[in-house]
Amino acid sequence: MSRRAAVRRPPRGHWLVLLLVLLVVAVALLFEGWTTHQVDAARAKPPCTRPIPRTADDGKPLLRFGPDGVTTAAMPPGTAAITFDGGPDPVWTPRLLDLLRRHHARATFFVYGKDAAEHPELMRRILYEGHEIGSYTYSGGDLGVASPLRARLELSLTQTALAGTTGINTTLLRLPHTTAADTLCGPEWPAAKRAADQGYLVVASDHKDRKPWRGVVTQHSQTDLGYHEAQDLLRDHRVKRFTTISGGLGRASFNTEVPVAQEVEGQGLVWTQQLGHAFLTVMVWALTLTGVLGVLRMLLFAVFARLHVRRLHRYRPGAPRLREVREPVTVLVPAYNEEAGIASTVYSLLASTYPHFQIIVVDDGSTDATADIAESVADADPRVTVIRQPNGGKPSALNTGLAYARHDIVVMVDADTIFEPEALARLVQPLAHPAVGAVSGNTKVGNRRRLLGKWQHLEYVLGFNLDRRMFEVLECMPTVPGAIGAFRRDALMGVGGVSDETLAEDTDLTMALWRAGWRVVYEESAVAWTEVPTTIRQLWRQRYRWCYGTLQSMWKHRRALTELGPAGRFGRRVALYVTLFQIVLPLCAPVVDLFALFGAVFRDPVEAALVWFGFLSVQLVTAAYALRLDRERLRVLWALPLQQLVYRQLMYLVVIHSVTTALLGTRLKWHSMKRAGTADPYLVEAPPPSPSAPPPEEERPSLQGSRT
Repeated sequence: MSRRAAVRRPPRGHWLVLLLVLLVVAVALLFEGWTTHQVDAARAKPPCTRPIPRTADDGKPLLRFGPDGVTTAAMPPGTAAITFDGGPDPVWTPRLLDLLRRHHARATFFVYGKDAAEHPELMRRILYEGHEIGSYTYSGGDLGVASPLRARLELSLTQTALAGTTGINTTLLRLPHTTAADTLCGPEWPAAKRAADQGYLVVASDHKDRKPWRGVVTQHSQTDLGYHEAQDLLRDHRVKRFTTISGGLGRASFNTEVPVAQEVEGQGLVWTQQLGHAFLTVMVWALTLTGVLGVLRMLLFAVFARLHVRRLHRYRPGAPRLREVREPVTVLVPAYNEEAGIASTVYSLLASTYPHFQIIVVDDGSTDATADIAESVADADPRVTVIRQPNGGKPSALNTGLAYARHDIVVMVDADTIFEPEALARLVQPLAHPAVGAVSGNTKVGNRRRLLGKWQHLEYVLGFNLDRRMFEVLECMPTVPGAIGAFRRDALMGVGGVSDETLAEDTDLTMALWRAGWRVVYEESAVAWTEVPTTIRQLWRQRYRWCYGTLQSMWKHRRALTELGPAGRFGRRVALYVTLFQIVLPLCAPVVDLFALFGAVFRDPVEAALVWFGFLSVQLVTAAYALRLDRERLRVLWALPLQQLVYRQLMYLVVIHSVTTALLGTRLKWHSMKRAGTADPYLVEAPPPSPSAPPPEEERPSLQGSRT
């Protein structure tokens, strides 16, 4: 990600990959929901409304439907056809096979297609040891109440699973939730007839009270009870033969080999199901991880914000009393096509209560009237200097201004930012400590009247400013925002000025200062109001640049992870936080949201709603606390639920886009934002009087008082 990397158009093909991944997730969820009867459910057998036809109600368990009606059959005397339902089960199927081998007996296993695909080795063992396989449908769906589509899939997918695991198909079928033939009543009888039309022999069982030596088809579950029932039956010496259904009828096996193409298709189903189960397992862990990370982040915000407040208001005995900073300050204002807001920014700086400062506006090759407007202000106030240069980017403009700076304290300000009168004085006070090299101010959203502005306002207060309080306590502030930040000039010169190697020059510079041994702190009382994007397109481009630039900066300063002292602690703490909460959490979020939508639609909507509202409640409480700390009104909280439904998803997509771009090694160009000059609805329209004779406090406009 160096400067020498080619500047290319941001990739777009990965959106197709993302859509494909989400499609695969959706299909996997739907198939899993279908298998577990959460989608198109057919789980419960309805009560019988009419008996089976009299011609079939003779107690015989084998039913064959034909043009002339139904015919029935049974096992001959002395023959017991042992059948097991369900599975294959990894615990009980091997035990049952061992039991049958000890008694030299054969049996018929009616299996679920989904379990057969999950345990192909057991299916092959069943067939290898001479037993017969029948269909118990794919997921145990009741064919009597299943939709026509589900009924067809229950049978066809089972055949596909058998082809993939054993290379055979079967024409034996037992309908789930049935025992003797007379339980095929009500809607089960038409279902059995439809299955018979596809070539199946429908297998029921004899009644429990029928003596085995008279010839029976038994039915056992693959459980402890079924094991002991089969064991007792195998000890009955009056039964001459324990065999399969086909063996009892004295005919060829009902299992037939399939063509290679069908076997390959079946193996595809087996692999797909196994991958789907593995994928869903990963997604369950991702869901858990995302939920834990989300709640943990909110709790960390609240805890560290409280610690930050206590640290600010608690006097610690023995702590040195620092002098008040009154030295002259140079304010750098880089500007490119900022005619809408440059005058307001400069006027707000001139209204500062700080006694001595110099303002340098660096016009970076603007194609509008930015420089002319700034020069008109400079003509009226000697504290303002305007420098014109060819367009070279924001870092170049800042370095140019740094070269013209006359003072040892430098404040960097975006050209769309409105300073409160006390902001400049409060911003530079932490520099009284000799170890502090930079100070981050408190950035607030000025144009917040529309919904998009309110969402960004909540993000600034709940996210950025709470982040900075936490970073202040942990001593790992990663970014001094370009809107409001103070620096020691010698610290800036010591790291080579502002680098243009990343798109997040403020983050890059802050990390460089930490690695050079300087501390970076947060001054929450230094407030500046900034103009945020007013359209989705502008917002996307801005956040895309921020996120991509942050990744560039982390990569550039990756050696901080292994360094010793404050630089190493900073690197490890920031890397852990950014990786967990700004990369892993957003990358997992779309899949988690898909899970939540699935749960709301197909599972328990009440449970899904409770989880969502529980998480929202945690965010509401944290947001209310953050707004209170920043002296903001709580009425904006009404926009938070909508932010979670719309705005949060947009930010997650930005992270996905940025991470993909970084992995592909694409270097982005700088994207400028078209300004509307709406950072502050209470703009200062004229330059204030000279600071040598400041107006009384009650005559000076209070930007803070107008908002809180």
